[in-house]
Amino acid sequence: MREKRVILTGDRPTGKLHIGHYLGSLLNRLQFQKEHTSYFIIADLHMLTTSPEMSKEVAKNCEAILLDYLSVGIDPEKARIFRQSRITEIPYLACIFSNFVTVPRASRIPSLKDMMQSLHITHPSMGLLSYPILQSADILIVKADLVPVGKDQKSHIELTREIAREFNTLYKPIFPEPEPLIGEVETLVGIDGKNKMSKSLGNCIYLSDSEKEVNDKVKVMFTDPEKVHVDDPGHPETCPVFIYHKAFSQDHARVEEARIDCKKGTLGCGTHKEELAQILNTFLNPIREKRRVLENQKESLRDILRIGEEEVKKKAVQTLDETLTTMKIKTRGII
Repeated sequence: MREKRVILTGDRPTGKLHIGHYLGSLLNRLQFQKEHTSYFIIADLHMLTTSPEMSKEVAKNCEAILLDYLSVGIDPEKARIFRQSRITEIPYLACIFSNFVTVPRASRIPSLKDMMQSLHITHPSMGLLSYPILQSADILIVKADLVPVGKDQKSHIELTREIAREFNTLYKPIFPEPEPLIGEVETLVGIDGKNKMSKSLGNCIYLSDSEKEVNDKVKVMFTDPEKVHVDDPGHPETCPVFIYHKAFSQDHARVEEARIDCKKGTLGCGTHKEELAQILNTFLNPIREKRRVLENQKESLRDILRIGEEEVKKKAVQTLDETLTTMKIKTRGII
C-alpha cells in the first residue's frame, strides 16, 4: 500500500483560476486528496507581497478560488481548504524562521528575481523578500512532507528544507524536510500564443467563463504564423489551438487525425477553432453547472472554510507550542 503523506499546496487569491491552473495543479490535487492528507491553502497574505492595494479584493477573490476548487471536484471531506490569514500561528512561525535566514540567502531565490524583473520592482518590500520564509511557515505549520510546485518554485522548497534542517540541528528534530513534487505538465501557453497563460496578461480562458466567452476567446486565438492560407501545411506542435485540443479532448484518435490533417494542410484554422471551442465547452459545462449550484449555497461555503480552518488551527497551535517549548521560550517555570 502506498505511504500516506502530508501535502500542502495552494494559490494566491489574485483572481479566478484558469484552465492552465487545471492542467498544472488542480488535476493533480484531485488525485492527491485520494491518496494523501491534503491541505489546500488560499494564501491571502502572500497576495500582499506584490499587490497590497488589492486587499479590498481579497474576500471576493477567496470566494472565487473556493468555488473553482469545489467546482472541479476538490472534496472538502477529503482535503482541508483554509485561508492563510485565519491561521495567525503562520506569521508567528515565519517570524521565528526569519532568524534562520540571512538577507543574502533570501535574496538569492531565483523566482523572486524573476518576479521583481517582470513587475519592474527596483526596491522590494520586506514582505516580498521574506515571501519564501512565510511560505516555509505555511508548509511546516502543518508539517507537510511533500509540496507540489512548479520548477520555478523548487528553490523555495530548498529554503524550507534548510530552515527545518537548521532548526532540527540546533534544537531537536521536530520538522520534516519537505520534498518538492515537480509537476510534469508543461505550462499552458496563453491565447496570445506568446506567453504562458496568466491572469495579469489577460490571455486566459477561465474555469468560470461562459460558453460565449470561450467561443469569443477561441476565435481570436493565435495560430501558426506560417499557415497563411487555409491549405498551407501547419505546425500543430507549436500551435495553441492544437495544444489545447490535445490537452482537453477525450477523443485521442481525433487528436491524431487533427494533427495529421493540420500538417497536410487539409484542416483550416477556422474549422479547428470551432472544434476546439466545442471541446472546451464540453469540458467546462459540468464545472459551470456545479459552480451555479454552489454560488447559491453561501452558508455551505462558509462551513467548508470554517471546518478546514478549525482543523488547521488546531494543528498550527500544536506545532507552534512544540516549537516554542523546544526553543525554551515557553517553559514550565514561574512565568
